[in-house]
Amino acid sequence: MRIAILALSLFLAGCSDRGPTPATSGPRLSASLSARWPTAKAARQAVFTPDGKIAAFSDASGTIELRDTHGWKVVERLDHPGGATALAFTRDGTHLFSGGYDGTIREWDLARRGQVRVLRAKGATIWTVDLSPDGKRIAAAGEDAIIRIWDLDRQSPPAELRGHTRNIWEVRFSPDGKRLASCSFDYSVRLWDARQARLLKTLNGHKQSCVGLDYSPDGKLIASGGDDSTIRYWRASDGTPLRTVDNGRHVDKVTFSRDGQWLASGGHPHGMIGEFWHQVTGGGGGGDAVRLWRTSDGALVAGLPHPDDVYYVAFSPDGRWLVTSGEDNEFRLWALRARD
Repeated sequence: MRIAILALSLFLAGCSDRGPTPATSGPRLSASLSARWPTAKAARQAVFTPDGKIAAFSDASGTIELRDTHGWKVVERLDHPGGATALAFTRDGTHLFSGGYDGTIREWDLARRGQVRVLRAKGATIWTVDLSPDGKRIAAAGEDAIIRIWDLDRQSPPAELRGHTRNIWEVRFSPDGKRLASCSFDYSVRLWDARQARLLKTLNGHKQSCVGLDYSPDGKLIASGGDDSTIRYWRASDGTPLRTVDNGRHVDKVTFSRDGQWLASGGHPHGMIGEFWHQVTGGGGGGDAVRLWRTSDGALVAGLPHPDDVYYVAFSPDGRWLVTSGEDNEFRLWALRARD
């Protein structure tokens, strides 16, 4: 038995799953760990108000914490029954929407410190919510593979966008609000006319589940990440594939910085071999589950260590901070510094 373990160790030692090598020239980002905040259950999403003064954090227990980003103290706690998954602030930062395992989207008036509205998705777990840029519509999707878009100014049933065949992990409005992008465990990215609720195009390329996506701030690019260990860039206007980056391990989330210069990804800390060794022995430590990429050429500029899978990454609006969350029941706050 000891010989078999030794042989396996030698085999694994000769197999690298580190992925790409960080760039040593050109614009880069560095990050240092500034704070860690434990959660009762898996840490889910973090979002900032548009002015960056408040950040909200959700976890699988249902707790939603709001922190003042000046000193990062908790200023409010809310509770989404059954567990909170997804979050979105209104443009003025006065209201917060939360999605949950209970299939509801709840609207919170932060000044009144209370819930003011509940939207229901027929009991299916909600994994993702996004507000249109004008704040008049909210899109949500999850386990039942249906995207629902509510007009927040009307008391009417939501428009339903059907086409995905498996769980939808992310939806995002384009910066002009005319389109909606979605990604699914059915491997596809889809582009929709958000106002007429119709499919425009299906983008095929991922070989396994597509888990995260985001629009660049100028609306010209879509980035997507998936279980096939790739990050893919698409031209947003027509879905043309532009670049594929091999991450070397599963990608669960991608997000652009507000200036569009950087892309952050979160995913697994190990590749296939390292994950096997971690599961069998409990060893292997953490890996750089979070990575920072230069948008202009897709170059890796930094890797941030995590002991377990990372579900979500979020830049602060001013680009000074990155929040990461994951299966280890913690949010981490990283201070960012750009350098040439």
